[in-house]
Amino acid sequence: MFSKMRRLCSRFLNKSRNVQNEPINKVTLIVIIVIDIFILFNVFSGLDNISHWYLNPAAAHPCYFEWSDYRDSETPDKDWQIIRDSLQQDIKFRENFQRAEKGHLGSVSATCLNYGNLKDEVNRLENQKISTDIDRRQTNINNLEERNRRIREQYDSTLLEKIAGQPRDRSINDVDSDKVKQELEKNNHNIAAFKEEITTLKNELLSQSEIINFITFLDENEEFATLETSYKRASFWYPSIQITFQAIFLLPLLVLALSLHNFSEKKGYGLMALMSWHLLVIFLIPLLIKIFQFLQFGGFFQFLFKFISKLLGGLLFLINYLYIFIIPALGFGIIKFFQKIVFNPKIQAANRVQQSRCIKCAKKLQPHDSHCPHCGYYQYTECPNCHNLTYKKLSYCKECGASQRPNR
Repeated sequence: MFSKMRRLCSRFLNKSRNVQNEPINKVTLIVIIVIDIFILFNVFSGLDNISHWYLNPAAAHPCYFEWSDYRDSETPDKDWQIIRDSLQQDIKFRENFQRAEKGHLGSVSATCLNYGNLKDEVNRLENQKISTDIDRRQTNINNLEERNRRIREQYDSTLLEKIAGQPRDRSINDVDSDKVKQELEKNNHNIAAFKEEITTLKNELLSQSEIINFITFLDENEEFATLETSYKRASFWYPSIQITFQAIFLLPLLVLALSLHNFSEKKGYGLMALMSWHLLVIFLIPLLIKIFQFLQFGGFFQFLFKFISKLLGGLLFLINYLYIFIIPALGFGIIKFFQKIVFNPKIQAANRVQQSRCIKCAKKLQPHDSHCPHCGYYQYTECPNCHNLTYKKLSYCKECGASQRPNR
């Protein structure tokens, strides 16, 4: 196993820095590496762009979190809070929701579009003015309460100044100790008046028909359940959709690089073969990274994570053990697949013999060549049955048809 991996790594390095089995000069290698870095940067940039081509769950369901927070809130003033957040000048909520569709695949939830329509009806100029009046009065209340707090903090100091006989014009405090009570009572009276006005304005605002319709819509369990189900389904499938689009972006590049590499190998274009090999590696690196990201965060593994979480309860660290064992096993399976199917020496040797190519380096051979003129590899071995020469690494002798030993 390790010897095969070592041979594969050695072959990979040779293909990455040799042209027709000759090492390239340092300048050429540096130029190729700079090109590799530039291409790799653009590949990752393209992958990032195409991964956001399809609407993410939050953009497709823009009202979900606001609606969910409203339903989960236990504050008695939550109706006013969500109405206040809906009263914004020069904002069209439905248009903002639909703007997310531009330049993207997918569509915004119809429930959220209806939600946006109702918010737009609430967001009238008259309602905005009432909200502004409420905010102004609340600001006055805050200022008065701050004033009262400072008066209480300074009361002991003003009292000491009075006992000491210090003139009022030399005091560092705002209010004379004799007037503290009157000032506090006056401020508290104004605060109570402002609060009463705010309550009246809020009741006036919440009694508007469009606001009643909006609050009624927010309280509909069936509508919210439909939205929540749609959002969770979109969140489950979104990683799979992302990896699919990223694969669609990478596959044409991989096919092009592989085709160019095979063409260059056949024609003997050494430098083009080297550069196309580098391109093939550059395109494979992001693909492998995205596959591992999908295995870690994809829909199936999210489902598996939730299932194991319920099964194991609070012992979530055991899930990391599961990942530690599953991912290497999966990687081992992928390596064995490529060894047995893609890079199987016997399959490669059979294809190269049929095309009159070197069994080792795949360069073109003449019919009488027993050694490869490109790498020097000897193409034949002695058959243990008939003792005639037959091709190395093939399963049967070309003279007598006897089975060859596995190491041939």
